[in-house]
Amino acid sequence: MGTFCSVVKFENLQELKRLCHWGPVIALGVIAICSTMAMIDSVLWYWPLHTTGGSVNFIMLINWTVMILYNYFNAMFVGPGFVPLGWKPENSQDSVYLQYCKVCQAYKAPRSHHCRKCNRCVMKMDHHCPWINNCCGYQNHASFTLFLLLAPLGCIHAAFIFVMTMYTQLYNRLSFGWNTVKIDVSAARRDPLPIIPFGLAAFAATLFALGLALGTTIAVGMLFFIQMKIILRNKTSIESWIEEKAKDRIQYYQLDEVFVFPYDMGSRWKNFKQVFTWSGVPEGDGLDWPIREGCHQYSLTIEQLKQKADKRVRSVRYKVIEDYSGTCCPLNRGIKTFFTSPCTEEPRIRLQKGEFILATRGLRYWLYGDKILDDSILEGVSRIRGWFPRNCVEKCPCDAETDQAPEGEKKNR
Repeated sequence: MGTFCSVVKFENLQELKRLCHWGPVIALGVIAICSTMAMIDSVLWYWPLHTTGGSVNFIMLINWTVMILYNYFNAMFVGPGFVPLGWKPENSQDSVYLQYCKVCQAYKAPRSHHCRKCNRCVMKMDHHCPWINNCCGYQNHASFTLFLLLAPLGCIHAAFIFVMTMYTQLYNRLSFGWNTVKIDVSAARRDPLPIIPFGLAAFAATLFALGLALGTTIAVGMLFFIQMKIILRNKTSIESWIEEKAKDRIQYYQLDEVFVFPYDMGSRWKNFKQVFTWSGVPEGDGLDWPIREGCHQYSLTIEQLKQKADKRVRSVRYKVIEDYSGTCCPLNRGIKTFFTSPCTEEPRIRLQKGEFILATRGLRYWLYGDKILDDSILEGVSRIRGWFPRNCVEKCPCDAETDQAPEGEKKNR
């Protein structure tokens, strides 16, 4: 029993470390500033103890804060759910339809993907979110989406309070003079007087909080609509990208086939219930999924294997001609390279002159690919891949003859 308790405490401490990251620090800071200032300003604008409307307004503010934090911490600490280490399908013959993860020593279950940040295969992975310092996936997709809904609604309420507070306080000051603070009408109607007078500092703090609230409403609101769009189609962000690449592959090779996404139940309500349930626990076990008629259980994973093989065919071999330190925005690689650094958390890889890279996709001034390793020397080492400046490498002559451009590069031509 004592051993069990010590393990639980250790795991809880490990989870608490998720808070020590710039994402949660900023997110919780914004929530704290907007909530605190909204409560203070609501006291100045709509005294909650004298009117029913004021009481309802104040209770709603507290309710927004509690619900936002509840879903935020659920998304962070419950997590997405990980594929068990060493997992393999019940029918061993089905393994030919699945990719194998060397890190987790397991097959990747349908809809799962390996996250470099979490270093585990995540069930129904949507993306790794820096704001919760965790992945969004099977178990926490509903909590994450509810957070994206509640945060803008709470910020809209707070923004309304900020605007009304500044309007009423400035109106009273202009009506009765800046030096007649004791004749404040809003203060004269209640007892006791406001604890915090609305001076220049309070005005600046309210204005700052208003900017945060409006910015959060726009940014997080857009993320909510994106999430709901893919949820109503029973997809994830990664699966939407896989579907787009499937269309590109079929069009590129002019194949007589059609890729049908297998997990769309054909009804928005049925798709919605795959994520949101009354119990809060998503349907299924995160490993096996219901599919639409006419689709194979492994339709999506088979398409992923085809795309992986296609990526190897269409990849281009480059030789490193100049060293690259692996910095995000290198100053010594030119102004254009510096300002066009990929806006992603995907890693950059350090390059040394004479090494070889297989590039699979690229931008105008950057390429993404895998460093070619000598397996006989680095046996057991996972592949090294990431972004690097295009002007650090040159195309190998053998690949220059075929003129195979990295995936995504053809569209830039």
